[in-house]
Amino acid sequence: MKLARIALLLPCFAAAAPALGSEDDAFTHALTLVQIFVHAAAQSSDPQANLRFLDDVLAGRNSEANRAMTGLLEEATADLSPEHRDKFASIARDLAALARRDALLRPSVPDAASAEAALQARKDLNAMGLRYFDEAQFLDAVRRNDELAAALFVRGRGVSLAAKGPDGRTALDIARANRNERLAALLSSSTP
Repeated sequence: MKLARIALLLPCFAAAAPALGSEDDAFTHALTLVQIFVHAAAQSSDPQANLRFLDDVLAGRNSEANRAMTGLLEEATADLSPEHRDKFASIARDLAALARRDALLRPSVPDAASAEAALQARKDLNAMGLRYFDEAQFLDAVRRNDELAAALFVRGRGVSLAAKGPDGRTALDIARANRNERLAALLSSSTP
């Protein structure tokens, strides 16, 4: 994930900081940035939510990340001439723009492993006598608490997870009504 790449780059800035400024301040700023990214990645299994968060950070819409990055850059460039400081800031802005563009382009290209997993899930559903695109069969699997079949439908990506049955309930509504917490968690983390 792109968050991991960015988080790995942050200690590089901190490593250079002792020679350029206060070690404790620079390290504090770097740790703050790493904590922001790791916390965001841990809070959501939804790749789209992670991309929105990353876009907010890279676009400057996260005030905590802005303060930490500003402090880190000030520490790292404290001993530089104004000319070099401007070049450093320009490079940092360009890197952020590249990361943002890359993060926004990635979702449109399906991951080969993800496509392979979806294909395998479809094959498994077919072997069970189920059609990967049949929303009624998906809702029936949830209704009977068949976690395996429901997980295969989710992984197969052939049904709308927001589909409603004749009673007007979604799969998530059914799982919650059945008090199936594991299935409800799977569905809620997979629903866009």
